[in-house]
Amino acid sequence: MNKKIKTLHELRPLMDILRATGQTIVFTNGCFDLIHTGHTRYLAKAKSLGNILIVGVNSDASVRAIKGNKRPINTEADRMETLAALESVDFVTLFHEPDPLHIITELQPDVLVKGGDWSVDKIIGRDVVEARGGKVISVGYIEGASTTGIIEKIVKIQALRGGNLPYPLLSVFLRLD
Repeated sequence: MNKKIKTLHELRPLMDILRATGQTIVFTNGCFDLIHTGHTRYLAKAKSLGNILIVGVNSDASVRAIKGNKRPINTEADRMETLAALESVDFVTLFHEPDPLHIITELQPDVLVKGGDWSVDKIIGRDVVEARGGKVISVGYIEGASTTGIIEKIVKIQALRGGNLPYPLLSVFLRLD
């Protein structure tokens, strides 16, 4: 197993050690179904706001509840492994709830970050982080850089080719019926 992938149970004691050494802990979360430029820039920016970046990843069931039955495209294990491979990410952890409030409450990050499509007043966990003197930040959004946008682009290409995709297995994921 990748050393960056941790359970919440494994991360909790690490928080005390990291804080004792003066590390600023940044937390963000999301589905991260198809990693794209918007994700990588957002995660790099989040990392720049502290020393340690922890990424909470929605479980497969949680993604389905939020995005619908056609998602996720990548499994939670694959999404976590991909995120763990990024230089900006220090730890990755899975959560099963529809929102990250429980994990934020447990980890008590110093900085909570979400993408620019979230206004600060709507960021879940804001009250928890601010109550202990932490910061909550919404970073810039890159127009057109989204998983949904990528899927829509693939569907358009499929339609232009008369339903024939260069990679037939993609059609299984992209059926709109």
